[in-house]
Amino acid sequence: MKITEFLKHNYRHFNAAALIDAAEGYKTHLNEGGKMMVTLAGAMSTAELGISLAEMIRQDKVQIISCTGANLEEDVFNLVAHDYYERVPNYRELSPEQEQELLERHMNRVTDTCIPEMEAMRRIENVILEEWMKADQAGERFFPHEFFYKILLSGKLDASFQIDPKNSWLLEAAKKNLPIIVPGWEDSTLGNMYAGHVISGDVKNVHTVRSGIEYMMFLAEWYTVNATEESKVGFFQIGGGIAGDFPICVVPMLHQDLQRDNVPLWGYFCQISDSTTSYGSYSGAVPNEKITWGKLGKETPKYIIESDATIVAPLVFAIVLDQ
Repeated sequence: MKITEFLKHNYRHFNAAALIDAAEGYKTHLNEGGKMMVTLAGAMSTAELGISLAEMIRQDKVQIISCTGANLEEDVFNLVAHDYYERVPNYRELSPEQEQELLERHMNRVTDTCIPEMEAMRRIENVILEEWMKADQAGERFFPHEFFYKILLSGKLDASFQIDPKNSWLLEAAKKNLPIIVPGWEDSTLGNMYAGHVISGDVKNVHTVRSGIEYMMFLAEWYTVNATEESKVGFFQIGGGIAGDFPICVVPMLHQDLQRDNVPLWGYFCQISDSTTSYGSYSGAVPNEKITWGKLGKETPKYIIESDATIVAPLVFAIVLDQ
């Protein structure tokens, strides 16, 4: 039985039904000529979302991505150091002493998965530092994702691949030169490393890596060109946080701050979230709240799946891919 057949037979009520509705809405949006932004919160790359997201990119089911700095780099960490990762199924039971032992072994834990610092983080630092310094010395400036595209497409890392490269979503994005927005990139391992190299003088101009404000300016231009009444842009949000909060605001910015007319609202909205609705919790806010902020319209198809994104997102993608 195909995955889609299984889901449609069994997933009929509650969050299961919401999953089916959201996936079918995604397909309808694309079939009607729309484009889709996918936003990645948390550490979905370490959860190996690339296995399903890379195929979505290959089949042109995603036109633009917004992600945290962690998701950007951790897809590449997994690509070059997968064999050195360690899974800790009993992570809830670890004592402070056991956590200290992991630190001393340079194993940085993300829930049940430990990322090896030397094999992953430092290996990438050495390669990307060359690109930072090269751009800096030439007086050039690039976005964080563009530096990753450079090292992935250069072939410098090919010999280090430890997974099938077709499961790296960032490598697939690089091949298509897919636009990526990385708000708050400074809040990432490589962001910290970059700050260190600026402080030490290896990189002279702190602005060699372009900023979040410039990302918003880039997104404003991209949205203006790509969002029309005939081809609206949808918003598929995995988790909460800045990866979603930042890009969704481009629409009210164009309307309210730039006073532009005829800018289409987001044409589809879905969020996978386990955040509860509470006072002031944006990540847990129901989609209708976004109407009041000029992000969604009253007619916009809206879905919220209250569940674990590591379980839900690949299933939604399977339906979209007709698997």
